[in-house]
Amino acid sequence: MNKPVETVFLAQSSQSLHSSQSSQAAGSEKWSEERILGIKRWAPQLFSLRTTRHPGFRFVPGQFARLGLPLRRDEPDGEVVWRAYSMASASYDEHLEFFSIVVPDGEFTTRLAERQIGDSLRIEKNSFGFLTTDRFAGGRDLWLLASGTGVAPFLSILHDPQVWQDYENLVLVYSVREARDLAYSKTIAGLPQHVLLAGSRARLHYVPLVTRESVAGTLSARITEVLADGRLEARVGVSLDAAHSRVMVCGNPQMAVDLRRQLTERGLQVGRRGKPGQLAFENYW
Repeated sequence: MNKPVETVFLAQSSQSLHSSQSSQAAGSEKWSEERILGIKRWAPQLFSLRTTRHPGFRFVPGQFARLGLPLRRDEPDGEVVWRAYSMASASYDEHLEFFSIVVPDGEFTTRLAERQIGDSLRIEKNSFGFLTTDRFAGGRDLWLLASGTGVAPFLSILHDPQVWQDYENLVLVYSVREARDLAYSKTIAGLPQHVLLAGSRARLHYVPLVTRESVAGTLSARITEVLADGRLEARVGVSLDAAHSRVMVCGNPQMAVDLRRQLTERGLQVGRRGKPGQLAFENYW
């Protein structure tokens, strides 16, 4: 059985790399220049970056930031390409962490994957997005349905102590193609013992799905399939319904479209202004 490659995070202290340039960069600009503190390679095309964090940067778990890199390697002060990335780190961490896939011939991700510890990248000072639990009212069970790097905002949400007090069940469903793509497995497994989360009200249910391999301990099907045939709820032992469930979805756009149809057929709705619903989708992809 192939197992996810979980290498040690190569890192240096933020104090040594967060130079005065980072804290003073761009002055009144909308972005700050941050340094890469650590890199983790999960699989040939999957990696995480840990960076310094501007003292004024704030975000709600589930939100994203825009990262910027020069369009041309030989023109570091030239045109900048910007891309949206969800924070995978806790909102209270001193650093920021981002989870990325290398898109073949992608002008941004290929450049990002080439960065090394100590290199810089730009991060806008504002956070964005509405994939946050404050969109919901009530609810007993929080379902987090992710594919690929769409798991990133849910990692941040699952580090929020308030979420562990607000819900009885936290269900993380994480779909990938191959077992080696199941990043953050140890982090997820260790959440119930986290110093800020241990003894909380909620129980964590982790359901990994591997669609192109048969792997012990996982379901070998897409999220839409195991939701439709009842295997997902049977695996968790919790029903997914409008009365008790609040559902967040992030990942492949077609998956999101299909899940929206399936879940609305069950009576769940996306919230409207002044009327909280039971569904939330990430739209930046």
